[in-house]
Amino acid sequence: MMSQLQTKLLTDTWVTATWDEYIEIIKQPEYDRAKCYYYKGQLKIEMAAVGPDRADDNGIIVILINLFGIAKGIKMRLLVNCSYSKTGVRGAQPDASYYIGDRVQTAPRGSSVVNLDSIVYPDLAIEIADSSLVDDLGTKRMIYEEL
Repeated sequence: MMSQLQTKLLTDTWVTATWDEYIEIIKQPEYDRAKCYYYKGQLKIEMAAVGPDRADDNGIIVILINLFGIAKGIKMRLLVNCSYSKTGVRGAQPDASYYIGDRVQTAPRGSSVVNLDSIVYPDLAIEIADSSLVDDLGTKRMIYEEL
């Protein structure tokens, strides 16, 4: 099953997988720079490189949110491409996520995937769509709402 799963991952499509398979896949070095998602028994590894248009859009959105927070005196902590997981249920990696207000103090630290079984979820998760708009508005939106 694992070799079939690895072949399918290169297509950037949702494939059926167990939570344990998802965890094993994301530990592999060839997926270090990939964006990884798991939801309702499905996993997706996005390998597409980020082009200048998407990178520019991401930068503009993050700058605008930060400026809004500064102008309104809102405490915020930004995490870019941070990986989150809820054991056995879902995993996601939004383009940007924010802890806001008093929850800034509860924002995670460290270099591992944020385990939402023991750490509070972010207040805001942002996906910047390029070629994945349908998926961003569909499955990924549902993942973030449930996280």
